[in-house]
Amino acid sequence: MNDPIGDMLTRIRNAQLRGKSTVLTPASKLRGWVLDVLANEGYIRGYENATSKTGFPELEISLKYFDGQPVIKEIKRVSKPGRRVYSNVQDIPTVRQGLGVAIVSTPKGVMSDAQARTANVGGEVLCTIF
Repeated sequence: MNDPIGDMLTRIRNAQLRGKSTVLTPASKLRGWVLDVLANEGYIRGYENATSKTGFPELEISLKYFDGQPVIKEIKRVSKPGRRVYSNVQDIPTVRQGLGVAIVSTPKGVMSDAQARTANVGGEVLCTIF
């Protein structure tokens, strides 16, 4: 797999289109950090560590709905393996005039755009969520 974050975002998007309550994705530290930001911002209920039938670690993501509609309206990968997108603290994008969240990988860890501005650090813009 070339793009594990893109794969996880696509699994979340597809599961919400199908109305699923949970979705499984292979486990990694970076995926866990991104899910921590999604949970802190209120886009997912949470996630738990699980083990697949073949013994590999997985993450079980609990998706969030409001009035039968998914909370996540749009989820996009920004920095891809073929084209990395880096941003300093002044140029971190705002998503939908501040209604959405950009997830940024910084030297101080993976955080939302608002947290990165508060910590005064830039980094790689992983994805945007609205």
